[in-house]
Amino acid sequence: MSENKRDGAVRSYQGLVVWQRAMDLTELIYSLVQRFPRSEIYGLTSQTTRAAVSVATNIAEGNSRGTRRDYAHFLSIAHGSLSETETCLLVAVRIGYLSDHEIEKAFALSTEIGKMLTTLRSRVLANATEKRD
Repeated sequence: MSENKRDGAVRSYQGLVVWQRAMDLTELIYSLVQRFPRSEIYGLTSQTTRAAVSVATNIAEGNSRGTRRDYAHFLSIAHGSLSETETCLLVAVRIGYLSDHEIEKAFALSTEIGKMLTTLRSRVLANATEKRD
């Protein structure tokens, strides 16, 4: 893996703590959906995992874009995907595939990621007129 920091600044999306936490959430979601019935493989299982993967992928894509406005836009999309992931988990609880207890860790991680996305997006937008490195 390439060097993620130079002069104290993150140079790769892989060096972003928010991306790392999003990857942790994705792993957790993949373990949780293993409890879903096989009949959900093309339904709720697919929707939940795609939403979770989308959080990290949108952070990475935004970080690789040329402008801060683009970056902020992709961070916003990542935040939407985070909400979609949470909603899928709540549906799974409501229909009896998971318990409230089983999703606690995912929701705690999601809350942390959401706060980080909000903070990062605000910082990116504060400097939106600058061209990214």
